[in-house]
Amino acid sequence: MKRWAALLRGVNLGKRKLLSKDLQAVAESLGFARVETLLASGNVVFDTNFPGPEIEAKLEAALLAQGLKTDVVVRDLEAMRAVIAANPYPEAASDHPSHMLVTFHRDPFPAEALERHGGLHLGPELLHANGRELYSDYRSQQGMRDSKLLQTMKKAKFPAVATARNWNTVNKLALMLAD
Repeated sequence: MKRWAALLRGVNLGKRKLLSKDLQAVAESLGFARVETLLASGNVVFDTNFPGPEIEAKLEAALLAQGLKTDVVVRDLEAMRAVIAANPYPEAASDHPSHMLVTFHRDPFPAEALERHGGLHLGPELLHANGRELYSDYRSQQGMRDSKLLQTMKKAKFPAVATARNWNTVNKLALMLAD
């Protein structure tokens, strides 16, 4: 069996509630083994023989049956290690890891979306795309709270099937995948 991390989009924001124990139960009901959750933000790590796209479809369907419509993006240990190795902002990762995000996309991030975004956003945040990931350095705690980045990302038509995790969480997930 292979170990996977499933990242759910928009969980426990507003009225979209999902307890960690309920997420664990859903994953176990699908036959996944060694199921562990991380934080209360839609992170679950498990073992299964299913391939990534099938895991995403199965989890989305099972969660929908529980009343939660959400997107799921999965990564294995090799992919998560590649995400960490490709970090274009190592200073941010050590200086302010909770304000540096990795947005995980199901498909490769389209370069033209960053080009569209460049004409819309004048904030201090830094963005870098690599494969299926988009790295965002908010550069300060104040910048994250007051940032207009999410609004301009929407205007630039960034892919909707995506979910972000801060650098601390990315590293914790990698450790869980290696276990």
